[in-house]
Amino acid sequence: QVQLVESGGGLMQPGGSLRLSCAASDRSFDNYVVGWFRVAPGKDREFVAAISWNSQNTWYGDSVKGRFTVSKDNYKKTSYLQMDNLKPEDTAVYYCAADPTAITVTDPTRYDYWGQGTQVTVSS
Repeated sequence: QVQLVESGGGLMQPGGSLRLSCAASDRSFDNYVVGWFRVAPGKDREFVAAISWNSQNTWYGDSVKGRFTVSKDNYKKTSYLQMDNLKPEDTAVYYCAADPTAITVTDPTRYDYWGQGTQVTVSS
C-alpha cells in the first residue's frame, strides 16, 4: 500500500508561486498515475491536474491551465505541482492521489491512494 505525503502549502500573495510536493512511500509509485485535486471552502472536490506514470501525458483542469504544471520524478518517488500566477480563488486544501490505472484521471473515485492534504491560501 502506498502512502502519500503532501508538503509545500502556505500563504502567498496573488500573482505569486508555490510548489507542492507529493512524496510516496513505495517504489510502486513509479507505475502510478498521479492526480491533484483541491477542495475549497463550501465547494466540491475539483480536479486540478494529473500525470501519467511515465510523465508522457498530462491533464489540467480549465481553471489552472497555463498557470499550473504537474511533474513526476520516479527516482525520487515524488510528484510536484508548480503553481504560478496564483489567484485568491486557488485557495483550497490540495490533495495528491495515486492509482495504477486511473482510467478516468479527472474522477477522484478512480484513485485508491490519497495524501492528507496541504492548505494553500492566496491572499493579500
